[in-house]
Amino acid sequence: MKIIHKDEFANTIANGVVLVDFFATWCGPCKMLSPVLEEIENELGDEVTIVKVDVDQDGDLAAQFGIMSVPTMIIFKDGQPVRQIQGFQPKPQLLAAIQAVK
Repeated sequence: MKIIHKDEFANTIANGVVLVDFFATWCGPCKMLSPVLEEIENELGDEVTIVKVDVDQDGDLAAQFGIMSVPTMIIFKDGQPVRQIQGFQPKPQLLAAIQAVK
């Protein structure tokens, strides 16, 4: 799973379904979420792109989307935010959220 920065953000979310995980390296629930997102990425393949944004490194990007706590995930479809999910979520809930957007 790739960590992206503000200079590549717009291109990354421009097409298709993209789940952006806003996280922090010090965040326990964020660490628990990473393997779940990796499983989803492996399972869904090209159906969804999953990337991470470190809120400590790209605070202005986090502020742009009103990220107040981590982890927060935003699902984008063709560049538009369509769903925001806060906190650790189990795999079935995340899969259902992604499937609902597709």
